[in-house]
Amino acid sequence: MAEVRIDGLTFFYEEQGRGEPVLLLHGLGSSTQDWELQMEALAGSYRVVAIDLRGHGRSSKPRGPYSVPMFAADTTAVLQALDISAAHIIGISLGGMIAFQMALDAPKMVKSLVIVNSVPELIPRTFKDWWTLWQRAAITQLMGMRRMGEFLAPRLFPKPEQADLRQLIADRWAQNDKQAYMAAARSFVGWSVVADLDKIHCPTLVVSADEDYWPISIKEAYTARMPNARLILFEDSRHATPIDQPEKFNTVVLAFLGNPQQVL
Repeated sequence: MAEVRIDGLTFFYEEQGRGEPVLLLHGLGSSTQDWELQMEALAGSYRVVAIDLRGHGRSSKPRGPYSVPMFAADTTAVLQALDISAAHIIGISLGGMIAFQMALDAPKMVKSLVIVNSVPELIPRTFKDWWTLWQRAAITQLMGMRRMGEFLAPRLFPKPEQADLRQLIADRWAQNDKQAYMAAARSFVGWSVVADLDKIHCPTLVVSADEDYWPISIKEAYTARMPNARLILFEDSRHATPIDQPEKFNTVVLAFLGNPQQVL
């Protein structure tokens, strides 16, 4: 078990390979386990580090509130503790939000970004937006983490042949600490860095599934605001693209990391 202690908190991490550092940031309610299909593929060419965010996995679960800048500061501190001065950052969902924040707060530490099914803000503006947030909070608070996992699983993996993945997600979600999960879920409500996207100059690859929660139009709009960003669409994929299309995802990411300035 690999861990570092920072300001009284323990952060668990996994590490494989040698070379330029690549940091993997998971999404809400997840952990380093969600990168199992990427670690070995990337470790053949890179030093790959995946961490459990505060409130997740085997890392400490202090009481909230949490915030996206707090997650970014934690992550920066972990990199420094591992003697990593700069890394390629790959983040999915909440991890993508943290990656955006890191690129603004500590730009010298970010060599490139891969933003997977994520957005640079989450500000509820419509009844549907508020309903989605309320529904998930209510399920978690009233029915518990396993029920939340069972609610999400068919939305992530709806195909008949994905039954094992649905069970895997339900089992993993059940391991979450409810209060830490809720603190993490509240961390990004009202958060935005949209006004500063033009300040992110590192090479950026935006990965969007065609059936992600957030429509492709949102990703196209924010990609266009970034000076050195491009977008790639994964068809027949949902929010967990690195899991439902791991081989294609790994191939695309390795091609990008090999030459971040290339046009895919």
